[in-house]
This record gives sequence, C-alpha cells and structure tokens, in this order.
Amino acid sequence: MARTAQKVDSLAAEGDSMTDALAAVLDVAEENGTVTWGDVSDDLTSGQWGRLIEKGLLVDADGEGFVLEDPDGVRDALEESDPSAIGDDGDDAEVEWTQWDKIAAVGAIAMFAGYSVQSVRGIVGSTIDIFLGPLEAALPFYVVVLILAVLTGLYSTILQDKLMDSEVMGQYQERMSDLQERRKDAKERGDDAELERIQEEQMEAMGDQLGMFKAQFRPMVWIMLLTIPAFLWMYWMIRDGHLETARDTVMVLPLYGEVTDWQEGVVGPLQAWILWYFLCSLGFTQLMRKALNVQTTPTGS
Repeated sequence: MARTAQKVDSLAAEGDSMTDALAAVLDVAEENGTVTWGDVSDDLTSGQWGRLIEKGLLVDADGEGFVLEDPDGVRDALEESDPSAIGDDGDDAEVEWTQWDKIAAVGAIAMFAGYSVQSVRGIVGSTIDIFLGPLEAALPFYVVVLILAVLTGLYSTILQDKLMDSEVMGQYQERMSDLQERRKDAKERGDDAELERIQEEQMEAMGDQLGMFKAQFRPMVWIMLLTIPAFLWMYWMIRDGHLETARDTVMVLPLYGEVTDWQEGVVGPLQAWILWYFLCSLGFTQLMRKALNVQTTPTGS
C-alpha cells in the first residue's frame, strides 16, 4: 500500500492529467478486472498509458491485458492526492452553448448590420425610440446617455455573473500553466520521453482553448444582443438628425471642455457621444461589479 501511494503521489506531481488517466484506468479495472489499451484509448494518451506501465501500477495479465497491481491502494491514494479525479470523467468542465445562446449570437451579429445599413438602423432606432423617446424629451440627451450606460452596465454585470463560469476558465488556465511548467522542467532535465508525453498532452489541450473561448464569449453574445439596440438608437438619434434642440447638443466633457456637436472628434476620430457613453459605462460597471461582488476573471478550482 505504501509503495502504491508513493507511485500515485509521484504521478500526481506530474499534473492532474496523470491522475485523471489513472482514475480512468481504475474505473475500467474495477468493472472488468483487466484493462486493455482499447478500453481506455479515448480517455488517455499512449504516453500516459506507457507511464502507468513504467511506474508498475499496471502489470501484464499473461497476455490477456493488464491489471492494476493494487486497485484498493490506487483508489485510496487517488482520493487522498486528487479527490476530484475519482468519479470525474473530465467532461464536467465543458461549457456547452444552448440553442438560445446560439439564437442570441445570430441576433447580435444580424444587428451589427445597423451600423452600416441605414434601413436596419432606422427600424431598430425607431422601435427603441418608442420607449426612450419620452425620456429624451424630458431630459438632456447626455443624461439619457448616462442612464443608458448605467442600465447596460447593470445587466452586463448580471449576465457575466450568471453565465460566465470563472472556475471552469480557471481550470483551463491551470492545465495550460501546469503543462508549461512541466515542459520547462523536462527541458532542464533533458528528459526527451517526458517532453514527448507533454507534447501529446498539449495537442489534446488544444480543445481546451476552444472550451475557454466558449466560456468567455457566452455572456458576451447576450450582452451584445441587449447593448447593440441601445447603441443603435444613440447612433440613429445623432447621425440621422433626430436631435433638434440646443439642449441636446451642448455639454461639458470632463478634461475636455464644452462640446457643441456630438459628432465632434474629441480623442482622434473618437466622437464625443461615444466617449461620453464609454466613460459612464466603464465607471458605473466597475462600481456595480464591486457592489455585487461579481467575479469576471478565472479562478482556481
């Protein structure tokens, strides 16, 4: 038992991927008694399979496959060194988009046409104006933009909190960081066999990059679906000539001064209305994230 624990601890030091591989072999061994490469080829690499044999955890069963030398010891050692490996098939961290997520993505992309197609912009702008028109009639335009920035920042924060799994993203980043550290150590030792195993794991980890992208982008499609119409309404109001009074065209921007034309370039080509919206949005979004304790960066598992 003590020797088995030492072997499992040695594998655990090489990274979670090795303990996951051993857990997959253990599941098959407990179910069938023996294990062949064909039984587990979908769950681990040939390098990991060879490593288990090399460590002496898998022993030949007289040509009928392999058996675990000490199944109970392996299970106890795995539960102690990496509890998450037991009963985890490695798919729990996968982020799958629902049908509604895909519909939201298509809708957001379709509305991007409003920035270049006036007819689309007119339809979206006039529809949104049914709700925002009375507000704009009662308040200066810069106040309306401020309100929109606060509202879009609020639901963006809520959507990120509900839809972004920072723990899953953290798992992806931890795995890639672990592979890089092991590769660096193997290079320093001149261990070509280990480098080959790590290269195989890195090829497998390419799928993790897509998974991480999906995890990051899922809340973004919903945020864009709700933010683009508001932005198109502002674009429609300013660029298509729906601001009629001097009250709507004069304001003082922080660190810049008085603006008499919302389309005036204030930072290079960046127009006044866009800068004002982003200043308000960024400021209030950060405040709301702090207030609601929303985590938007990857966290360790």
